[in-house]
Amino acid sequence: METSTYKIIELVGTSPNSWEDAAKNAVDTASKSLKDLRIAEITKLDLTIEDGKVVGYRTRINVSFKYHL
Repeated sequence: METSTYKIIELVGTSPNSWEDAAKNAVDTASKSLKDLRIAEITKLDLTIEDGKVVGYRTRINVSFKYHL
């Protein structure tokens, strides 16, 4: 059986449209410099509010990727 090691990092994605878009933006950006992304776990959702209106969505995620020696 082959063994693997994974590293987990925390990312925060943002979007003016939705939490889903914010998470996707974080993963899309991370995938440009990290290889073998595996799992993303949403750990926190929050909103940016200005003048009583929602103007932004933020999604905090833990992302794992395969660690290569």
